[in-house]
Amino acid sequence: MPNPVEEFNAYRSKMNDKILAENNKIIKRMFNLDTNAFTEGALSKKTKELLGLGNSLVLRCDDCIRYHLETCYKLKISKEEVVEAMSVSLLIGGTIVIPHLRRAFEYWEALEMNNK
Repeated sequence: MPNPVEEFNAYRSKMNDKILAENNKIIKRMFNLDTNAFTEGALSKKTKELLGLGNSLVLRCDDCIRYHLETCYKLKISKEEVVEAMSVSLLIGGTIVIPHLRRAFEYWEALEMNNK
């Protein structure tokens, strides 16, 4: 049975390597900005990741949702905190967010299964 966490990370890593190999200054700066935006600052990493997750849900970006879910999981943010954050995003984004919420729950379960 395919492992969705491993598949996502392998694809993301492979494609990021290809993209960055182009050595485009704008792309590299955007990747760097994204990395630096989620470092500890006035807001904690936890807060920033929950914000990233929430915004990704509202913007309906499944890749971003997976990335932020995995980071939340690695930061030991509880499922209850993640679900509560996602519930606010559902409220803001409306019912169009529901399919992405389903996939988010499915991915969180895969993260839990992967780490048993």
